[in-house]
Amino acid sequence: MTAAPLTGDPMTGKTPGVLADWCDRLREANARGTALQLRGGGTKAFYGQSPDGEVFDTRDYRGIVAFEPTELVVTARCGTPLAEVQAAVAEAGQMLAFEPPSFGDQATVGGMIATGLSGPRRVSVGAARDFVLGAGLLDARGQWMHFGGQVMKNVAGYDVSRLLCGSLGVLGVITEVSIKVLPLPARELTLALSIDQADALRALNAWAGKPLPISASAWCDGRLHIRLSGAAAAVRAAISHFQQAHGATEVDPAEAVAFWADVREHRHPALAGSDALWRLSVPSVAPVLTMPPAVPAMAPAAASAASVSGDEPLIEWGGALRWYAGERDAHAVRAAAAAVGGTATLFRGGDKSVGVFPALTAPVARVHARLKHEFDPNRLFNPGRLYSEL
Repeated sequence: MTAAPLTGDPMTGKTPGVLADWCDRLREANARGTALQLRGGGTKAFYGQSPDGEVFDTRDYRGIVAFEPTELVVTARCGTPLAEVQAAVAEAGQMLAFEPPSFGDQATVGGMIATGLSGPRRVSVGAARDFVLGAGLLDARGQWMHFGGQVMKNVAGYDVSRLLCGSLGVLGVITEVSIKVLPLPARELTLALSIDQADALRALNAWAGKPLPISASAWCDGRLHIRLSGAAAAVRAAISHFQQAHGATEVDPAEAVAFWADVREHRHPALAGSDALWRLSVPSVAPVLTMPPAVPAMAPAAASAASVSGDEPLIEWGGALRWYAGERDAHAVRAAAAAVGGTATLFRGGDKSVGVFPALTAPVARVHARLKHEFDPNRLFNPGRLYSEL
């Protein structure tokens, strides 16, 4: 790690004027005690507790700093549109393997890292944090720190660059990031089969123990989609297995691309809309969960008499990620997740007074508090967005 007053970009050696201006603004805000709401494209502003403070727009610092296809690394500034990075790596036959959701065409690289969200392929390749090699960060003192680098084995001490993933900007302004990319699969194909939830969970767990090239799965309303990715021979053999053993059928390639994009971007009917959406992270071996019913968004008298039928989740990641839409009793939802060793996050909408993220244990809360104090002792950055005490 390096940390010093701004004198030059730790990655390029140049001194961008945007960051010099940002440092002055941060020092002034820190001196005044003015909270700052870090914001890029704002496509994920719904995530976490409601943002607070004076808006600090990060989109002025943008651009791909370096892209080395032969090294499988791309470095981009925080305000760079995520679509721009995805297009650049796709042109080289590569991809951001963790499939980060955008939730809108204004999504930025900084927001991708701050939220740390991953898409359908996460189950087979890893999470966003697993692909972060290095990052730049501005702290409340106007210091520009750099963590990690542009190769896999370069970390000594604490790996703060990966710690920034999912931090929701509470530690500082993420200025740039180096990300590992992967080649696009030689072949990719989606199959679908009709199966109920319990049987789907059992099947997904059985398949996880076999050498099958499953890169994504999604079950909803009695239909299971499986995406196969990899070498042509491996995909061909898997297709034969699923067709003969399970009666699976091939999905039209264009429809398959649209399906996985809809799941990733929450355009799928089970995920779309503005109503409350719960995200449960549970062991993949967890059985069908008994959840409190969803309450329709209507007048209290009508809601109390309403009943919801077919109230089933959308299930991803081989059974480990389960989405439940609709207003529900938060304590009951979290109890259901905890009963199988999981956690529940109020991903979108709903009554955020119940707490968006699962409560921290006392030891973990102390670690969070110490980190926040080290980087942002005056609670300048996104105060309360992750947890009220941060």
